[in-house]
Amino acid sequence: MKVGVVGASGYVGGETLRLLVNHPEVEITTVTSRQHVGEYLHRVQPSLKGFTDLTFSELDYDKLTDNCDVVFTAVPHGTATEIVKALYDRGIKIIDLSADYRLHNQEAYDKWYGWTHPHPDYLEKSVFGVPELHREEIKKAQLVSCPGCMAVTSTLALAPLIKNDLIDTDHIIVDSKIGSSGAGSGSGTAHAMRAGVIRPYKPAKHRHTGEIEQELSEIAGSKIKVSMSPHAVDVVRGILCTNHTFLKKDMEQKELWKIYREAYGDEKFIRLIRDKKGLYKFPDPKFLVGSNFCDIGFDFDEDNNRLIALSASDNLMKGAAGSAIQNMNVMCGFDEMSGLRYTPLTPV
Repeated sequence: MKVGVVGASGYVGGETLRLLVNHPEVEITTVTSRQHVGEYLHRVQPSLKGFTDLTFSELDYDKLTDNCDVVFTAVPHGTATEIVKALYDRGIKIIDLSADYRLHNQEAYDKWYGWTHPHPDYLEKSVFGVPELHREEIKKAQLVSCPGCMAVTSTLALAPLIKNDLIDTDHIIVDSKIGSSGAGSGSGTAHAMRAGVIRPYKPAKHRHTGEIEQELSEIAGSKIKVSMSPHAVDVVRGILCTNHTFLKKDMEQKELWKIYREAYGDEKFIRLIRDKKGLYKFPDPKFLVGSNFCDIGFDFDEDNNRLIALSASDNLMKGAAGSAIQNMNVMCGFDEMSGLRYTPLTPV
């Protein structure tokens, strides 16, 4: 499969390339960057040294059409709309890592992003890229939009609870902690500004809330409201979502285990974590770095009828590039784990 990557100078683009250079079914033919045309990839993404001699090129739709079966778009939010449309109109399969085609209606972009989507008729052509929820649609899709990192991590923990009508859907609270790489490769990630940090940002109306509400509402068949507050923390990679929900009925631990196993028992990239011994009883992003897993666990607060669904992932993997490769595998009929058979890195 001949593959191109549009916008590969940032963290997500670099992580996508890291996975693609070792993918057994893939040949990377074209990689674009506006500011690095003519430079070797490894000068911008040093981890690629010795794996490829490709150089960055300009964005050329004819070249992409002639040389690519699949194109990953890893450009900043708000700049993918025209690129994706142009590629779609040329019949190329697209896996978009921006937010520009994640939401299904134009009004949602006005609400969560503050701008009007210029191509609302293309939103319905996009499939939300979570194979655990939309595998059959992804198989047939030309355009897949990868989810936001906090959105996919929390949604996977909450989806079985919604599907089985276990929780009060008027009171769902998502508390997310995310590492500095989630902010991109800009100056805000400098060590002096991140060390020792537990910083709330966008504690109300964070844009990933729209994705979570969209996906859970589809499962429920009715409108679901979610309250989400993210925090920047002093790690480079990783997300922990503490999802506070309130049960409609009393449940035993074994009942909830059964529900999660029925939902995810056959899924290669979801691990259920709840240990009675040791320090690591619940999902911990430290033990997911470099992998495409999403770990899910839970605990009960009987006094308040509260079910705490915990989920963790590497924001650059399951939260971005890993999901993108997993989606490509599904779209193209490859083994879903192809190019993603990495155990987490420990220690980090």
